[in-house]
Order: sequence, then C-alpha cells, then structure tokens
Amino acid sequence: MSVVKVGILGCGQIVQKVHLRILRHLPGVRVAALAERDPAKLKQAGRLAPKAIHFNNYRELLVSPEVEAVVICLPNALHAEAAMAAFEQRKHVYLEKPLAMNLQEGRAALSAWKDSGKIGIIGFNYRFHPLYQTMKRRMELGKIKNLIGVRSVFSTVSWPLPEWKQTLETGGGVLTDLASHHVDLVHFMFGRKIKKVFAQLTSQMSEGDNGMLQFELENGTPIQSFFSLRAIDEDRWEIYTHRKKLSLNRHHSFSWRKLLRPRYEPSYRASLEHFITCIRQNRQAQPDFLDGYHTLQVIAAAEESVRTGQVVSVDPVYENSAR
Repeated sequence: MSVVKVGILGCGQIVQKVHLRILRHLPGVRVAALAERDPAKLKQAGRLAPKAIHFNNYRELLVSPEVEAVVICLPNALHAEAAMAAFEQRKHVYLEKPLAMNLQEGRAALSAWKDSGKIGIIGFNYRFHPLYQTMKRRMELGKIKNLIGVRSVFSTVSWPLPEWKQTLETGGGVLTDLASHHVDLVHFMFGRKIKKVFAQLTSQMSEGDNGMLQFELENGTPIQSFFSLRAIDEDRWEIYTHRKKLSLNRHHSFSWRKLLRPRYEPSYRASLEHFITCIRQNRQAQPDFLDGYHTLQVIAAAEESVRTGQVVSVDPVYENSAR
C-alpha cells in the first residue's frame, strides 16, 4: 500500500483533538508536515506527529515536495485562499467547512478545484454518520414516502470560542458553524436543493450565536430548524410523513467517552478515510467543492434574510451538471 503524505494547515483544538489523532492511526498515511503561526499550538500538535516538518506559514508547506494532500483547518476567512493555493501547487484538499466567506470567493475556489483535476472534499463529516447514511438509502429506495415536513435541532454547549469565531465579519456565528451542516444533510438525505430561506439570529454571548431558520425544498416541503452555540449538545431530526414520524438523534447513545474525546464521533474517521481512499483510487469524492458551494448559497441567502427580514430565494446556479 502506497503511503499518502499529508500536511495540515492550522493546528487548533479541532486538529489536536480530532484530525491528528485519527490521521496518525490510518493505515498508509503519514502526517508529513504541520503549518501554524502560533508556536505553542504548533508545538502541541507536533507531539502528536513527531516526524512532521514544521512551518510557520502555510504557503511554505504547500510548496514542499513532501506533501501530496492537505487538510485545511484554518480560520474561515482563510479557507478559500488556502484551498486555491493548494490546488495551484497540485495538492489534494480536504477543506473544513465553509468553502468560503462569500459567494464570490466560493466561485473562485470552485473554479480552482475544477481546473486542478485534484480531489477536493469539504468537511461535512456528518454525511458519513451511519444514521444519515441509512436515512439516505431509505429515501433512495422509496421506503419513505409522502414527506410532509421536517424539523431539526443542532446545538452545542457554551465552550469558550476563539476570537475569530465571536464575530460574523470574521466567519463566526451559528449559521456557518452549525446550520451549514444541516443544510448539507438536507441536500444529502432528501436529494433536493433548498430554494427559499427565512432566517432570524440573536446574539447572547457572541454575534449570531442562536438562529431560527425556515427552509423550503424544491418540491415545496417545509423544514424548520433551530441552531445554538449556547445550549446543550443536541443533534436531532423529526421527519413527518402521512401518519408517521421518523426521529433521528445523533446523540441518542452519547457517552462521556464521546464528550471528552470528540474523535470518537464515527463520521470524522469515515470522512478522512474516504478522502485518503479517493486519493489512492483516483476517483471522485464527496461532498466535493460543488456541494460546498450549494451549501454556501443557502447560508448566503440566510444572511440576506437576517439583514432584510424577508424570505430569500436561493440562486439556482451551479447545479449538478457543473461537475
């Protein structure tokens, strides 16, 4: 088995708690390089990858011949430019969500991915959770019929947020952090795009840390969702059909082991394994940058709805035929 040499851009908490601890145990993977401008974080991450080369600037890592694929976990404002720089250097890219800060950046990143011919994955890892995989299969097999409506909740506990996550301007807020995951799961599970959005945000301890959203799918199905960065650990769905309700609860079997060690959330490992497998087999990977752009469109529409107080239609460009 050939060894895939991976570089990691950004060495914050999610990298130290999840990505590094998974990657170093994946067969045929070597963490070859780390890039982080904070010396303390770089040193801490280095303990988990003792043979990795250290860089203070991610662009220096990208030109290293020792790296063929990168996992990008930088602050949101750097996502698009880092991904484009990686594709320019002919690297495969696993980019934590979001794709970009706005649609203009998103289109540029999407174009760079297409031109590169390299694998580009967005870190919507929950697609790989067994619950959502099963739900998608049941939808595809026609076992769930006469969909009437959907409700969802995604909230987390009130952990201290890094400074850049505390303001909307720098990429913080519940829309990007949590709502984007459920938007992607709507597209994934139900196989239809969101066409209309109405959104309301409130700020409790940081900007836009709570949100109520209403979506409408292409076929008219309504979805109501609540998101919070200041509540409890909860991630559940209620799917209503004629005289039936299907409930999905990702935390139903939640344990203290998962709470203390987030890497035990199975979708993290599955999504990273998928990335590595697609590199080895040179095959298309999903969720790809087009999926990331579709979700970014919905989040941009939600942001506009917050500003205007109106229902906003999602721009129907860059459909599946654009792949």
